[in-house]
Amino acid sequence: MTDLSQLIDVVRQHGEVAYAFIFAYAASHAMLMALFAGYAAQLGVLDLKLTIIHCFAGSFVGDVVRFWIARRYGDGLLARWPRVSAHAVTVKRLVDRHALWLPLIHRFPYGIRGFGAFAYGLSKMSWGMFLILNLIGSAIWAVSMVLAGYAFGKVSDKVLGDTVSGLSLASLVVFLAISWMLSRKLEQAIEADARRNP
Repeated sequence: MTDLSQLIDVVRQHGEVAYAFIFAYAASHAMLMALFAGYAAQLGVLDLKLTIIHCFAGSFVGDVVRFWIARRYGDGLLARWPRVSAHAVTVKRLVDRHALWLPLIHRFPYGIRGFGAFAYGLSKMSWGMFLILNLIGSAIWAVSMVLAGYAFGKVSDKVLGDTVSGLSLASLVVFLAISWMLSRKLEQAIEADARRNP
């Protein structure tokens, strides 16, 4: 594994490509990427505002595309891929009960973040309602994830000072692992709610 300083150097040398990469990964709500991007912004490798904007834009556009695909081709796709259908039906059931707040948080739980907007497209949610909630939810996700990574960078910078970059990398991995575990816990809570209230 390359050490953190080498990875940061690659991002520094290819800044414009890094923003395109952030946009693309944000379209899939890649939480670890958003956290790392915030960390890189704290180091001065990326611009904090541009990082948040690219995360926001990627998240928003990705969900608009998934919603449109579901509206246009949803039933056919579900018939072709039953495994996707099971996830989409679970999320759709949650959408029918929690249409106003689920679009604001679906980017965080691991198991439903990729299917959220697709399930909204299968539901009765209007385009207008979806776009408003998607705009707000994308902003919440981008700001919170990037700033969490940024805050981690601030804390680790103070705690670690000038220690070896391998230690910085290890602490970043631990932080990302904790974030992933919290995301899984939220996913399990949502699924448990769906099972209790079918």
